[in-house]
Amino acid sequence: MLFSQFVDDDLGCASYLVGDEHAGIAVLVDPPYAVEPLLDEAARQGVQLVGVLETHTHADHVSGHGRLALERGLSVRVHRAADAAYPHEPLDDGTEIELGDVALRTMHTPGHRPEHCAFAVTDRSRGDEPWLVLTGDSLFVGDAARPDLAVEAREGAEGLYQSLHRLAELGDGVEVYPGHVAGSLCGVGMSSKASTTIGFERRFNHALRESFADFVAAAVGPQPPRPPNMEQIVEINRGPVLGAQPPLRHVDAVPDGVLVLDVRPTGLFAAGHRPGAVGVPVSGSSFATKAAFVVPRRTLLLHASDEAEAVQAARALHAVALFDLAGWQEGGGAEILEPVSIDELERLLEADAVELLDVREADERDVGRVPGSRNLPYRTVRGAAENGLLEGRPVVTICESGPRAAIAASVLQSLGIDARPVLEGGVGAWAANGGETTHSRRCGA
Repeated sequence: MLFSQFVDDDLGCASYLVGDEHAGIAVLVDPPYAVEPLLDEAARQGVQLVGVLETHTHADHVSGHGRLALERGLSVRVHRAADAAYPHEPLDDGTEIELGDVALRTMHTPGHRPEHCAFAVTDRSRGDEPWLVLTGDSLFVGDAARPDLAVEAREGAEGLYQSLHRLAELGDGVEVYPGHVAGSLCGVGMSSKASTTIGFERRFNHALRESFADFVAAAVGPQPPRPPNMEQIVEINRGPVLGAQPPLRHVDAVPDGVLVLDVRPTGLFAAGHRPGAVGVPVSGSSFATKAAFVVPRRTLLLHASDEAEAVQAARALHAVALFDLAGWQEGGGAEILEPVSIDELERLLEADAVELLDVREADERDVGRVPGSRNLPYRTVRGAAENGLLEGRPVVTICESGPRAAIAASVLQSLGIDARPVLEGGVGAWAANGGETTHSRRCGA
């Protein structure tokens, strides 16, 4: 068997190359929009690609199946419940895809989405039992997928519970390769590990240990934010195939009507940027998700340190359906984003001179927050400002360690609000410096 895993560390998405090296053929499973690394690996292994398999219609990233169909003439297979508008071969429960001695058996595992499938992979040169299973967005390492992105949460949870226990029947020794690792919004407590086994998950994964009632009750409770641009991404992935984007070009002037997205490191952005620019560093974690949350649906001009950084950012933005890019320029400018130290923040709060915005998510805030701070997750500050909810005193933003505070402050500054971030540390540094913190008691706690 030929088997390779590809993980997008920015989005936490996994894709796979599966085939028979002796027969010289392979398929791609859940390919990303940036298909080049997968094509390079197939060429390095000397195998011919004969198709694309989708576990489901993805909601958090743009798939590469359209590019592979257009550029390589590959057929795409997805479960018939996906109602795909592109040319495809429908999958059903039990459909087998044979690649020499390697067979992928389709297991319909609804829950995350009605059309969701897993693929049990058997190397018949070794035996007739599955060696591994590609679980897509169903069973993760240490967690299970969220059930609320395509149907009502309870309906999704009831289906997902049955699907998880069907997967658990494959046998303890079967290796599990999921569609996501930590960093994705398609689950809550998943591990950063890239694989596991059915036996390990049966023993330690809460989703396989809970009763049906407890699993459903937890699944209909609070969930992480929905992926940004979710509706548009689903429409793209289900609709007519999408080809490659034109190369990113360098431009000299700033076109009218664009928003400058500065992707340089936070320190460079803070030291000098174009007025009105929003800063989201491509070198930070979850760049594409953060950018998609905070930039409006309009043409973007990238400001970067160099072309390589700009191209890296463009590739990541394409993955979350941000395709309208006017080009890139070298970053810099006259406006600064002045940080606030913990000591200065203490003085400002004592003088009641600023409004402190805690831009973490509510569950983080509840563990410990600065008294008097207002919780406004970074992804929501644009809407709050545009709806007049932040008119008044200057604002200081704070998070756990600095990155989200910087993004939130840059968004507010771009809208004309006097905003400064705490960059060196955050709430933890405040507490370590002797600052008072308080926590929220959740219902039932």
